[in-house]
Amino acid sequence: MDKKAVVLFSGGLDSILASRLMLEQQIEIKAVYFKSVFFTGNEPLLTAGNIGLELEVFDISREHIRIVKSPRYGYGKNMNPCLDCRICMLKKAAEYMEKTGASFLVTGEVLGERPMSQRKGAFNLIERVTGLKGMILRPLSARLLEPTVPEQNNIVNREKLLGIQGRSRNYQIDLAEQKRINEYPVPSGGCLLTDPGFSKRLKELLTGQSPEILDVQLLKYGRHFRLPNGLKVVIARNEKENGHLFDLVEAQDMIFSLADFKGPISIVKGRGDSDDLGWVKDVGALTARYSKARDKKEVRVKYYRVSKKIEEYISVAPRSAEELGIVRI
Repeated sequence: MDKKAVVLFSGGLDSILASRLMLEQQIEIKAVYFKSVFFTGNEPLLTAGNIGLELEVFDISREHIRIVKSPRYGYGKNMNPCLDCRICMLKKAAEYMEKTGASFLVTGEVLGERPMSQRKGAFNLIERVTGLKGMILRPLSARLLEPTVPEQNNIVNREKLLGIQGRSRNYQIDLAEQKRINEYPVPSGGCLLTDPGFSKRLKELLTGQSPEILDVQLLKYGRHFRLPNGLKVVIARNEKENGHLFDLVEAQDMIFSLADFKGPISIVKGRGDSDDLGWVKDVGALTARYSKARDKKEVRVKYYRVSKKIEEYISVAPRSAEELGIVRI
């Protein structure tokens, strides 16, 4: 068994410490990061570089969307299928392990840190389903778990591993100071699937649909509405979100904005090439409602059909979603 491992590297303090513990035992590390449309924060290229690791990035967004729509092991408190997600990543890491000639996997998981996926029962389930029994080393909690194959084979010295448990990060922070690890991210971001508001939008989107990556990205911004005819409307909250929405516009979409006032843009998905535009005034009235012109009796709204490159104007009275019979998601 070679002294070579693949580490699942998130860029957070736990994965940094797990990697450092392996490097201190002269284990050669191949670091992998799994990117997803549901994950927030920056890719951990900087923190990997700080401890001398080269990082291989794999985008699992499409698979992640399929998992979220129909998870085998269910959801957590919101729309987070943590067990299915972890299984997906470990299977891919195992493929990379074989490709690179590594002997085992390493994660920064801490026993009891997360209620769904970081329990002994969850660890056992994941190892059984992935076929990686004894091949996943969790250095931060290893002393509380059964010895893994690399420990049994004296590739890794178990006495130099740790027995951390629970959600507190105090031990990790103290250890980072001892090891002079000064640059690591403050806990932030994470997985959008644990956010109640995002989960509500996603659940509505998944009803009878198989969304694309861009559909999911759009859930991160603005106010979301569903018209009685089934069309989706997204209205920016501020100037920054205007920019994000512009970046996500597709050829078949329509863009609404106020002609004579500064304010939010609105996007209507998928009807820019249609001649059935009976709902346009309703979207214009809703867009005006969320602008500084909300108290005007009448305002001009511009709508642009992207595919046809047609710009037109309507005059509307600002009205609420309730008045228009439009559902806020």
